[in-house]
Amino acid sequence: MENRVLGRTGRNVGVVGLGCWQLGADWGSVDDDVALSVLATAVDAGVTFLDTADVYGDGRSERLIGRFLAESEHDGITVATKMGRRADPHTSDAYTLDAFRAWTDRSRENLGVDTLDLVQLHCPPSEVYRRESTYDALDALVQEGRVAAYGVSVETVDEALDAIIRPHVATVQIILNVFRRKPLDEVLPVAREHGVGIIARVPLASGLLSGKYDEHTQFAADDHRSYNRHGDAFDVGETFAGVPFEIGVAAAREVAALTPAGSTTAQLALRWIIDQPGVSVVIPGARTPDQARANAAAAALPPIDEETLDGLRGIYDSAIRPHVHGRW
Repeated sequence: MENRVLGRTGRNVGVVGLGCWQLGADWGSVDDDVALSVLATAVDAGVTFLDTADVYGDGRSERLIGRFLAESEHDGITVATKMGRRADPHTSDAYTLDAFRAWTDRSRENLGVDTLDLVQLHCPPSEVYRRESTYDALDALVQEGRVAAYGVSVETVDEALDAIIRPHVATVQIILNVFRRKPLDEVLPVAREHGVGIIARVPLASGLLSGKYDEHTQFAADDHRSYNRHGDAFDVGETFAGVPFEIGVAAAREVAALTPAGSTTAQLALRWIIDQPGVSVVIPGARTPDQARANAAAAALPPIDEETLDGLRGIYDSAIRPHVHGRW
């Protein structure tokens, strides 16, 4: 698999990583044995970047990754976690150095490591990105050896731009996919200029871009694709990339029609992200080993041809842009 430098971390990572939210919670049930098999399959397929968070299953995702790393002989794996969503209430005042220490200590225990490879602020209130004290506290974590590097996970392009200009921010994680294109013009060029890595999340728009759903698809009650369609639990942009489900299903059919022979629609959507200048790694989730293997295979596809790119752009402009472009 192609490797790229992960921004200011200086680490080389495979261009397709693994998002591990689904191994913790919120995507229906995934038992421990299946979760460990997903991790093993992804790494065997060339994945070297795992993204998790302390809040995914209240630490379950982190603990599973820690168990996998302890039981396997794979070297060169970078694990990124996130912190902040455990704050109650979730306000900007909760983002203090003492809280950072407590959150990272818990993640270090869950993952079984002394130093976290990369910790990211987990979509905090926008004010947090603008405060000097935030970055002073994050710098302290590095100085104390709790973390090797830090980054941010954001909801909006404005939050990304606030963080990118900070001298020690290593990475920005942002929603980027065929249905969420705004970062291409407003974030990726600035990140490249500053040497900041881009981690592209929600790459398949919560599965819409697999092309496998229709208007009658139902999801489990404990799946955010059921309970967060209107943003009742967290930012609605995290569910189907903020695209209304029925509109997304129809647009995904058009994307599927552009998929070249020998590839899946999901692989086309992942390859589109890989082709964007400035992207360090894309982090699709997987609930089965087969999904993990197929996602990793997207890295071996050739770059997308201009005709297909034009078609994808047209689908966005006609069907998706009015629903998402101005919001995030």
